[in-house]
Amino acid sequence: MAGSTFGTIFRITTWGESHGPGIGVVIDGCPAGLDLDESVIQRDLDRRRPGQNKYTTARKEGDQAEILSGVFEGKTTGTPISILIRNQDQRSRDYGNIMELYRPGHADVTFDAKYGFRDYRGGGRSSGRETIGRVAAGAVARRLLESLGITVTAYTRSIGPVWVDDDKLDLAYASDSPLHMPDAAAEKRAQEYLDSCIRLQDSAGGTIDCIVTDLPAGLGEPVFEKLDARLAQAVMSIGAVKAVEIGAGTKAASMNGSQNNDWYEQNEEGPRKATNHSGGTLGGISDGSPLLLRASFKPTPSIAQPQQMLGRDGKCHEVSIHGRHDPVIVPRAVVVVEAMTALTIADLLLVNMAARMDHIRKIYQKQDK
Repeated sequence: MAGSTFGTIFRITTWGESHGPGIGVVIDGCPAGLDLDESVIQRDLDRRRPGQNKYTTARKEGDQAEILSGVFEGKTTGTPISILIRNQDQRSRDYGNIMELYRPGHADVTFDAKYGFRDYRGGGRSSGRETIGRVAAGAVARRLLESLGITVTAYTRSIGPVWVDDDKLDLAYASDSPLHMPDAAAEKRAQEYLDSCIRLQDSAGGTIDCIVTDLPAGLGEPVFEKLDARLAQAVMSIGAVKAVEIGAGTKAASMNGSQNNDWYEQNEEGPRKATNHSGGTLGGISDGSPLLLRASFKPTPSIAQPQQMLGRDGKCHEVSIHGRHDPVIVPRAVVVVEAMTALTIADLLLVNMAARMDHIRKIYQKQDK
């Protein structure tokens, strides 16, 4: 299976299946000397952990991170960092009734078309549980960014028809709220909407916004390796994401140039952009303003309602999906979006070190004694 590796210098490879012995990631290219231990990784794993409230799957997993290599006495050594998270609460029997069926909205039919084989126990590699490895690696990337004063913050912007307004953002509230929404009133309406979905044995989609602050100008390449293109690839690789927007996103299509252009204004600190419709990128390169990203997630495809499924026998069968599933993916995916954003930025920072001779001279030029 190709395609499990992401990054150019700061490279990660995730491995494992939803109902296998464990999930993990190998990180290569992380610089030596970065402060790191399991607690740094555990904080982010706890944010995506199942079973936290009634809006997440009831699967009970501790999701404890074990660093197997690449760290010594609390610092990275520059060698590959291997992280293991063991699966402890698999219930593969819940999927016995669909072993010969292709579930709507899942990768069952495409896996079979590609490999002639699929792991029907929760989706295998296509399961949302694969994102554990991304979150673990993202925690390491975030540690690198924090050491440089760069912050990555994501939150739930919408669930179903319920949206948070720009003037209601309270990121401190979002960090501890069940749905990670930065607005208590909107979160209450979203909870009521999700309660109705649960009663109807249905699910909901939503959006996640991500902000990167104090990002230096100059990251990204002007053609195929644009900053926004790399971010789009990274975030679109999350299983349930159906769209990625940067800055004004799709709204830019209905704006005039006079509205969409970010004009410059003078203030006490010097010139700056009066708006940020570009989302922090110009020509695929960071411009020093906050990076703004939005990801749209589809509803959880595993619902308990009877559905028409295609069988390997070529016939349609009406079947209900058993098992434990999130009525909404979005709240647990907030940290996954942060992880993929942090991994992209960390990689581009390292790549950018080779963009100019003055960068290279700082490292390698002999100093006069």
